[in-house]
Amino acid sequence: MKKLLLPLLLLFIFAAFKAIKINELTGRVVDDTDGRAIVGATIKSFPSKTLTVTNADGKFNIQLPDTDTQITVSYLGYNSQTITLTKQKNISIKLKAANALLQELVVLGYASQKKEVRTSSSALVHHGSAIPLKGKISGLHISRSETESYAGIMENSFHKASKNPLSTFSIDVDAASYSNVRRMINNGNLPPKDAVRIEEMINYFDYDYIQPAGNDPVNIVTELAPAPWNKQHRLLKIGLKAKTISTENLPSSNLVFLIDVSGSMNAPNKLPLLVSSFKLLTDQLRPKDRVAIVVYAGNSGLVLPSTPGHAKTTIKEALNKLDAGGSTAGGEGIELAYKVASENFIKGGNNRVILATDGDFNVGASSDTDMQRLIESKRKTGIFLTVLGYGMGNYKDSKMEILANKGNGNYAYIDNISEARKVLVNEFGGTLFTVAKDVKLQIEFNPAKVQSYRLIGYENRLLADEDFNNDLKDAGDLGSGHTVTALYEIIPVGVKSNFAGLIDDLKYQSTPKATPSYHGNEMLTIKLRYKEPTKNVSKSLQKVVMDNVNTKTSDNFRFAAAVAEFGMLLRESDFKQNSSYPQLIELAMGALGSDKEGYRSEFVRLAKSTHLMAGDLLNIAKEK
Repeated sequence: MKKLLLPLLLLFIFAAFKAIKINELTGRVVDDTDGRAIVGATIKSFPSKTLTVTNADGKFNIQLPDTDTQITVSYLGYNSQTITLTKQKNISIKLKAANALLQELVVLGYASQKKEVRTSSSALVHHGSAIPLKGKISGLHISRSETESYAGIMENSFHKASKNPLSTFSIDVDAASYSNVRRMINNGNLPPKDAVRIEEMINYFDYDYIQPAGNDPVNIVTELAPAPWNKQHRLLKIGLKAKTISTENLPSSNLVFLIDVSGSMNAPNKLPLLVSSFKLLTDQLRPKDRVAIVVYAGNSGLVLPSTPGHAKTTIKEALNKLDAGGSTAGGEGIELAYKVASENFIKGGNNRVILATDGDFNVGASSDTDMQRLIESKRKTGIFLTVLGYGMGNYKDSKMEILANKGNGNYAYIDNISEARKVLVNEFGGTLFTVAKDVKLQIEFNPAKVQSYRLIGYENRLLADEDFNNDLKDAGDLGSGHTVTALYEIIPVGVKSNFAGLIDDLKYQSTPKATPSYHGNEMLTIKLRYKEPTKNVSKSLQKVVMDNVNTKTSDNFRFAAAVAEFGMLLRESDFKQNSSYPQLIELAMGALGSDKEGYRSEFVRLAKSTHLMAGDLLNIAKEK
């Protein structure tokens, strides 16, 4: 009898396995009123909980097991729709806008509020801007939450070229600030000022820069034109383009997924989104790549030993078993992850720890200073670091930025599955494969041409001038195909400006005077230093920029300027001058370019939403 049962059991299991078919469902999601495509709508199936999002045309494609019976389609500002699945393979979905009459004003100066929690419609302003409105608007509530933490930013000011001709900083390819700010605005909140890092907002977008032609892995491109917010000033765009290496030619990877499974990750937009994100990354792995999974909560542990990239089912099964609970011993997890990465180190390969967390470390070494010391001690191992941030409410941006900045790494914020696809699929090479490390820029301004200058953003990446030639000083890394953009606002000699500043002549020595010489029409010189990923000695590049102002600017220039203007308005910058939402929206709309993924179009929508919020609140205040 036992001999008969075993074959029958195996036959039953095989039949059950064979019965599960995968079906493809395609469709399009549009606005019920005007038929406009809804970009980034989430489609989630049940009971398998398979996720996808709509593209720039509102279209989607999802692979579903035939055990799934329903899908739910949702997007912020619209009523969700649940659809029972039939044999139909292509469906059209129309979402109705949620009722959005302004009944009260909620001000959250330092954190976000879940849309589902609100029982009435609302709009938000910065905490400082709300104080004059208190008592004038019915239903005004001012609420502060200190659960999200952001490092303070002292905005860069103008420097006189005659006194400080050098400006030195590390590049920054992180883009976390933009997606985090987008999350807040989409939730109806204006971000706290320190959440807005303008360089990260600019560098969220790709720019059509020329590929390096020689042996150097990076190319420098520049553009000079009047600043949109002050036509008497100049805006200098410095663009860097890293060499693109095709996926098949990238070196083998030794990856360690370091995943936070503490209690703070127990939310739909944290661990479940994290698992879906890492499944997307797993699909990009090649047979020669290897992956291990380390988790941490109250303690840390190895969930999956180093496994070859072709064993995708094994890797995904390990991810599916993850559950959240307990406190957060982040330091212990980092130690174990680096140990596992070291044990499986690939010489000449891409050795990297990928940390995914909300940053809420609270056991053991957990302060920002503790984390900085720990990660700096690991920097010389030849193991790089990628930090992926998830969640809202208790999100610790400051800690994750430190980890990425000090650990030879990059940092992205994942607010939805679409962003996960951008970072881990579309930008796979740039996110995970470094082609130049410790990349620094130093600009020398000619005081005969430049009265004053200001670097827009990069406040936490500034370096001492002498650090430029010091190969022991850490700086940012460039991944395959990455672009980096930096903007300088320049006040030319002879232009009257309150920003230029006045300094009395020195008493004990001569005040330096700008004296034009054989340098002719040169406005400035850009110097760049970088190291090859496995080398410790830097190489240098140089480019001279002439005082030739372009009257016809590129899409790259105009779009970067629009994003910078948006950032200055969000930060309520002292240097915003004539910046305005209508101006930056018009600038961005005329610079969309090919925009295949719809990211630039999404920015325009975001700017319009912010403008409407700000305009509605001002009108209400005036009426009161």
